Parts: sequence; C-alpha cells; structure tokens
Amino acid sequence: MSDSSDEATADAPTHSEVTNGRGIGRLIRQPGSIVGLLAGVAGAAVALAFGEFVDGLVDSIPSLVVAVGEALVDYSPDWAVKLSIELFGEKDKAVLAIGIVGVSLIIGGLLGACALVPRRRWVPYAGFAAFGLIGGWTAARNPMSPFIGSWIVALAAATLGATTLMILLRLAPVRPETRPPSEPPDPGGEPAVVGGDEPDGVPDAGRRQFLLGIGGAGVAAVGLVALGRGVRGPSAAETARAGIDLSSTRPPPTTAASGAATAVEPTATTAAGPSVATQIAALDTLDEVGGISSYVTPNNEFYRIDTALTVPQVDPANWKLSFTGMVDNPYELTFDEILAMDLQEHVVTLSCVSNRVGGNLVGNAVWTGVPLVDLLERAGVQQGADQVVGRSVDDWTAGFPTPLLYDGRNALLAVGMNGEPLPTRHGFPARLIVAGLYGYVSAVKWIEEINLTTWDAFDGYWVPRGWSKRGPMKTQSRIDVPASGDRPVAGTETAIAGIAWAPTRGISAVEVRIDDGPWQQCDLGEALGDESWVQWYLPWTPTAGTHSLQVRAIDGAGMTQPEGPKDVRPDGAEGWHRVAVRVDAA
Repeated sequence: MSDSSDEATADAPTHSEVTNGRGIGRLIRQPGSIVGLLAGVAGAAVALAFGEFVDGLVDSIPSLVVAVGEALVDYSPDWAVKLSIELFGEKDKAVLAIGIVGVSLIIGGLLGACALVPRRRWVPYAGFAAFGLIGGWTAARNPMSPFIGSWIVALAAATLGATTLMILLRLAPVRPETRPPSEPPDPGGEPAVVGGDEPDGVPDAGRRQFLLGIGGAGVAAVGLVALGRGVRGPSAAETARAGIDLSSTRPPPTTAASGAATAVEPTATTAAGPSVATQIAALDTLDEVGGISSYVTPNNEFYRIDTALTVPQVDPANWKLSFTGMVDNPYELTFDEILAMDLQEHVVTLSCVSNRVGGNLVGNAVWTGVPLVDLLERAGVQQGADQVVGRSVDDWTAGFPTPLLYDGRNALLAVGMNGEPLPTRHGFPARLIVAGLYGYVSAVKWIEEINLTTWDAFDGYWVPRGWSKRGPMKTQSRIDVPASGDRPVAGTETAIAGIAWAPTRGISAVEVRIDDGPWQQCDLGEALGDESWVQWYLPWTPTAGTHSLQVRAIDGAGMTQPEGPKDVRPDGAEGWHRVAVRVDAA
C-alpha cells in the first residue's frame, strides 16, 4: 500500500512538466496553491526591494533589476533591441525594468506554489539560490560595481526572499490530502484536506496570520524601496557638476563650414569674436513657428539612447581619461586638466541610427569641449592607426576611422552642452561628439579611454550585432507641423514646417509635396554651419478633406534625400517623411 505522501503526489506535476510549462496549470490548482503563489510573490518582492534599498545607499552597486536588465541588453539578439527601440524609443529602459520586475514576481509565485507540492518543496529554495547567483553575476560584471560587494548584496537579497517565503508558509500551514487511496470519498461531501473547512486547507486562524504576514511583507518591500529612495542624496557626480561654471572659460570663435545656403559664418565683433550663444541669438531662425522643433534642443528634451539602464554616476575627482594603443606617448587627463584647456563651442546635430523616418531620436545642441585632434597630437598617433575607439566606464565601445578627424569636421571631447556642464544622462564628465557620424559609432558617453588601433583589429559594441561598421549620417528631413492628429480648418493659412539635417554637408534646399502635386521649395531658417540642422517652412491654405504631405531635402553636395523606404538596419533609415492630415470644413 502506498503511504499518504505518495498519494498526495499522484496528481502533482512533475519537475519536467513545471519547467517546460505544461504543468503550470496543474501546479496552481494544487491544494493551497494560492497561498503558495502569494507567499512566493511576497518573497520575490522583498528580495527585489532589498536590492533597491542597497542601490540607494551605495552608488556603485546597482539594484538587482538594473543588473539583470543590463545583462539582458548585452546578450539580447539584435532584433529584440531594435524592436524595443522602435516600439518604445527612450522609454525602452523603463519598459524593460517593469518587465523584469513582473517576470521576477511571477517566477517567485510559481516557486512558492512548488513549496506546497510534496517532494518538490526544495524547488523554491533552489530557485531563490539561482536568483541570488544570477543577481550576483550580473551585478559583479558591471565595471563600476565592487565584485565582492555585488555578490554579498545579491545573495543576501535571495536569502531574505527565501526566508520571507518560509515564514509566510509557516504562518498558514497547508497540508496535502492524506486519505489512503483505498478509502472512498465521504458521501457527505466533507473535505478531504486536513486543517479545517476553509478553501485550500487554510484554517481561519492560519488565514488571518497569513494575510497579516503578506501585508507585512508588502509593507516591508515598499518601505525598503522608499527608504532607499529617501537616503539617496545627490551623487558625487551631481554635486561636482553643480559646482562647475563653464562660462568662466571664454571659448574662441567657432569656424563654420561652408557649402550650405543657410550656413552663417561667425562675425568677429570683438578681438576674441562673439560667443556661440551671441551668434545663435543673431540668427534668423524659425523658432516662432508654432510646433516646430526649436533651433537648439533643450537638454531635458534631447534624446537619450544607450545601453545603461541607470545613468552612471562618475565622480570627476576620481576619473581619468586614458589615451592608449598605437600612440607614441600614452597619457592620462584629469577633469580639471581638461577644464583648464582652451575650450571651443560648436553646434552639432546628433542622431541615433535607429531613428526611423520622421522619428524624434535626433537633436541639435551647442557642445563645449577640446578638439580631439589636439589631444591625439599630444599622444602621437602611430602610422597605421586607422581607427579611434572610445570606451565608456561601463565598457560600451564605439569606433570610427581616424582620417575623419582630419577632414575639417568638428570632433570634440565634450564637457559641456548648451552652456552648462554635460548632464549626467548625456555623459558627464566627458563624452565624444563627432559631426556627421551616427552615435553608435562615435558618441561615447561617460568616456574613460580613447584607444588607437587598426580598422580590422576591433569592432565596436554594435558591429557584431549586425550594424554597419561605418555610420555616416544620411540626409534626412521631418515634418513637425501639422502633425497627424492636427485638424486645420479649410481656407485658413496653415504652416507646414519642420527640420532637415545632413552633417557635415549641410542643407541647401527642402521641398514639400501636397498630395500628388508638384514639389514646392520651402523657406529655410538660418543655421550656424553645415553640422547643424535647419528649420524649414511652407505656408499652406488647405481645402477640406484628407491630404498627404511629403518632405524631402537636398544636401549641400546637391544630393536629394532618397525616397526609400529603407529600414534602419544596418546603417540608418531612408525615405521621405509622410503625414496624413484631415482638414475640417470652414
């Protein structure tokens, strides 16, 4: 005769069924499954919350959610990364973090349910141990995180989660069916589960204790997260940034490239020349057109696309930039040494290679920094060093051809953005800005090393993931107004306006086509050089109905923007931006 334990497991899912998903439905229908699910979710929540608490206490140790997320970003297939950027844009990191939390809680719930299946009660503890090992490995792999500290925090979080689960299950004892297999069911319909007549075998007293325990675990989890946020003061990076005044350094006048009809050469009004801010103020831009992108993108509106789930907080007091590789004189620079150099200001448009036609992953800003060629001259670039590779503090890399630095474009080690120190989310204390290249091959934020190597010796982060090794920015244009949801009124003059860019070639003309009509040339706003975007405008008096608007640009080299369409992979999108507009009758 089988004992009661054998009988209780007769209908329980096997381990292989649970792991491949076929037994999950049976698992959650086991006696007391809801209790186990809730206890497991609570345990996982407490573990994650502990990680958030430590993250608030210690800048250098990332939360478990962030650590796992960064590993997922690094090891995800390219199509998944591309899809997330296309679907969520700059919100992709928040969506990933929410997804990690949700999946962790679900897994925790399933582990808790396993705790009530005889002969499977070891599963949740093994699961939480795996939780700690994964968390420790992902946190320790972060170059900015202390190795031993990362492991201690992750394992402590897993232990806390498993302990929470164990305590909650003890508060609500759930015992499996114990009737011998030969004993027939009670014809009176009495429950076969020992422990009272409550559903799932949870007695009244146990249920109350259990619910109080769940509530306590929830309060503890929320409290740990709140406490972590509360004790987190400004980082050393933010504190240092607040004390920097770039205006005390008077930059020399910029040199705008020639070629585009709208480029305005700086005019020397003093011995030193006017500041870039003064030159921009004198431009005849189209900022007054409602809905158009401003000529200079404010820092808080400038797009951010990178692989860091949380912004690295780099204390400039402990930071150095190293020049390594194929150079005659390897050396290091401190942040104070960079600030003491002759800083220059240039207006440069940046764009992400993942920016779809008409997308918003593009911005125009005034960048302050030191010409990269000056820094490399000090290092002494060796013959054959035809690739410049930048490396960030979190080991992200990008490389571009060395000869591009000598073709007249602006390439900066930037420390400022729009007249203030770089925001931490945009690379403080220093980053690279190379005009005319997509960010994935050049715009290294939080940079700590510039390495000279050969073109064939190294591939930047995105190249092995299927993106082109060369990333010249393509000629693009975008309709800002009217937007698809706008409803102009027939017979009323309406602005068709937007931006166009083609660093380092500049924009010579922009044309708009309404429905199947002829291409019409637009008015262009002035721009400070060919590395900057330009604003364009066309007045339109529409008729009632639905109209199709298209835009295309002609760059300073006389090349018309390709009609496309072409996908963003592997080297950037191509196509004419099209907007459908519904015009109401007057």
